[in-house]
Formats: sequence, C-alpha cells, structure tokens
Amino acid sequence: MPADATSGKNGRTPSGPAGGKRGAPKRTIEPARVPQSRLGRLASIALAAGELALGGVSEGIRRLTAGESTHSESTSALLSAANARRLASRLARLRGGAMKLGQMMSLQGADLLPPEFAQALGQLRAQAAPMPLPQLRRVLGREYGRGWERRFERFDEQPIAAASIGQVHRARAADGRELALKVQYPGVARSISSDVENLGVVLHLLKLLPHEVDVAAIAAEAARQLGQEADYLAEAAFLARFARLVADEPRLVVPRVHRDLTTARILAMDYIEGEPLETLAADGVAQATRDAIGTLLERLLFRELFEFGVMQTDPNFANYLWQPATGKLVLLDFGSSIRLEPAFVTAYARITRAVIDGDRDAVARLAVAIGYAADGDPAALIDATTDVIMLVCEPLRHVGRYDFAASDLPSRARALGIDLGIRQGLLRAPPPRTMFLHRKLVGSFLTLAHVKARVDARALVLPLLEAALRPAGRRAGA
Repeated sequence: MPADATSGKNGRTPSGPAGGKRGAPKRTIEPARVPQSRLGRLASIALAAGELALGGVSEGIRRLTAGESTHSESTSALLSAANARRLASRLARLRGGAMKLGQMMSLQGADLLPPEFAQALGQLRAQAAPMPLPQLRRVLGREYGRGWERRFERFDEQPIAAASIGQVHRARAADGRELALKVQYPGVARSISSDVENLGVVLHLLKLLPHEVDVAAIAAEAARQLGQEADYLAEAAFLARFARLVADEPRLVVPRVHRDLTTARILAMDYIEGEPLETLAADGVAQATRDAIGTLLERLLFRELFEFGVMQTDPNFANYLWQPATGKLVLLDFGSSIRLEPAFVTAYARITRAVIDGDRDAVARLAVAIGYAADGDPAALIDATTDVIMLVCEPLRHVGRYDFAASDLPSRARALGIDLGIRQGLLRAPPPRTMFLHRKLVGSFLTLAHVKARVDARALVLPLLEAALRPAGRRAGA
C-alpha cells in the first residue's frame, strides 16, 4: 500500500474489510497478542469476572461512604458504568467469540442487559486491537505455506481494519490484482464455543442477565452462528450468493472472491475504493444523497428478510462504503450471514402486515407463534409485548418518509423496555433464534439515523410482504 494509505498522510485512512476511506484522522490502537489456547482464553474471562467483582466492591464502598443505597437490584454496585467499561476493555483485548457475543448482546434491548453495559459493549466494534507482526506472519505461513511472500507483489503489514474475528490487509497479488485479505486471529475458531459459554456463565453468575434468561440457549445459538463466521470458505460462498441476489440492483456493489488465495482462515476479495458510510452525515452532503443511500439499505434489509431468505446480520458502519461519484453502495462483509427458514419468514411477514394494519389481536397471536410470548402467559404480559412490538415498528406504520435522525424512538423503546421488562417483569427475553435478526434490525435503524436518512419504509416493505404472503410465492434466495 502506498505510504499515504498506511501512515495517514494526506488525510487518508483505509476502512472496512475490502475498501478504503478518505478524510478522517486515523485512530491508532496498539497491537496485542491474541490468546490462542482455551486455558489462556478462559483465564482472560476469569480475570474479567474478577475485575467486575472488585469493581463492584469498590463501588459498594463508595456508595456506603456517600450514604447511598446499596440494596436496590436496579442500582447494584456491579452494574456501574465503570464495571461496564472494564468488561468491554477486557473483551476487546480477548477478541473472538467473547467479544462478538458482547457486541450482539448490546443490541438485544434493555430487557436483556443493563443500559450501562449495553452502551459500553456497543462500543466494542471499534476497539479491537490488531495482531503483532510476528503472530500475523505465523498465521500467513500456516495458511499459505513456506515462501508465502512470493504470492504477492506487495503485502501491507499494517491492517486497514481489525474486528472481533480477524483483521484486514491490503495486498497486490503477483499478477497485479488489488486485494483485501481478511486474516483470522489464531485460536479464535476452535475457542468460540468455550468463549461464548464461559462469558454467558460469568454474566449470569454476576447477575448481569435477568434470572429467566436461558443462557445455554443463547450461548448455543451464538456459538453456532459465530462458528460459521469463522469459516471464511462459508463466507466466500455467501459473498458470491449475495452478488447474484443483488445483481438486479445496479447501485449495489459486492466484491469478487479470489479463490486461489482464499482458505478457511484467509478471505481474499477485491479491494474497492469508497468513502466511509459515516461521511454521509457530514455538513454539505445533500439530503437527497442521504435519502437515496438510506433507501438502498432499507430495501436491501427487507429483500433479505422477505424475498431472499438469507440475511447479512451485521450492519456495522465498517461493512459498507459509498462512492460519491456514482452513488453506489459497496457491501463488504458477509461473515455474519444466516439462512432464514420459510416458516420463520412467513411468521415475520404476517406480524409485519398486522403491525401496519394496526391489528393488535393478530400481533399478539403472532408474537406467541414467534416466541416473544408463550401460550398461558398472563394477558398483561402479552399486552405489554404487543405494546413493544407496535412501538419499535413505528417506521413501518408511518406514512411517508420517516426521519430516522430526528426520531427519539430508541430512547422511547428503551424506556418502555426498562419499565415493562425490568420494573414490572412483563417481558420475556427474546428467543435465541431472533438474536441475529434483532442485531440487523436495531443496527439498521441506528445506521439510518446516523447518516440522517429519511426513508419511506412502509412503501418499501408492502410489495415484498404481498409477495411473501402469496401462497405460491417463492423467495429468490431459496
């Protein structure tokens, strides 16, 4: 990579799994060795638990000294903002399945994690430290074999992105192809199940999760999906599949996979230039541009859910680029892609239709079918669940363009979730099978709000619902 792309000169810094960005100052994070053994990773999680316990003791002493109450569950000393930051910092150094689970849980709502922890863990997507160079070279040698350097005319040792599962390097193949190489952290794949299980146990023992949450079920679902994310051959297949599915969307760009340089632990893709999605929020960007990109993102979300039957579930800013000259949106990362069962898609199409129609009885009945409530639950719980669903689906019920940036829906939804779920105990934790869908739905709302998009979500989703609910209808991705 040219010097200006790695050192930050000329105001340029790269971003995203397969592309570069311009104009923002580069934030330097010191490399840190990735713990590889299961024992080493368990020790890191145990240290996190110890730090939380000590932090709770310190906070309790502080509150006693200040004459504050230490008995209320909602104000437990363990649930302090300082403890939340300690946990996030430890997971960012650990990386892998534990860090990824922390990211996902931060998007599950106030009924699952205390607000301080949801906020701190939500910052994890920007905090991963890259591997030290010797560890990186060992990974490359293991995957490509001795003399791996000869495969490349140039390999930039400084990563252009670092996340929970791996980091990304720009390279030029010996035949001149410009590439982005996603290199997985060593030991991550084989430790995912134990990472997720151990972190879930810690959170439960320290009473950071509601007592009714099925930790084992959440851990199993997270481990299953994260195991797929760690298989770069599977991601390569999803990348190629999405390229076919969006071929009729000329403003969507998907990088090509280079299979001769792709392994189970290294994914080779086109390097694509573009601007970071966040720059759409900058002064001077036309509202029409923001709305157009927001509409692309929202239409893609609905097509994934109701037409394709397959969904990329991680709407992280770093997973997109936009190209101002063409108005195109680049889709970069497909590791967190899931297949959606037809019955699951139909249930969501029906409940979405009921929400738009304002049919509370149908919403309540379908909430039970999906697992947000259960047969035999008190009427008050089912009614509360219906209230939450109707509220969070506000953009779909709105007629015309919904102003995501001006909306206070996240704070209203959080307040309602805390009141109904924590104070009154009237909400069930979301079923584990919805974990990744929720990450996509919540993350997409926040993305559109951040880029200040106004989108007519109702008009986008209605034709897709009609097709999904048509008896003989078939999804394009089936």
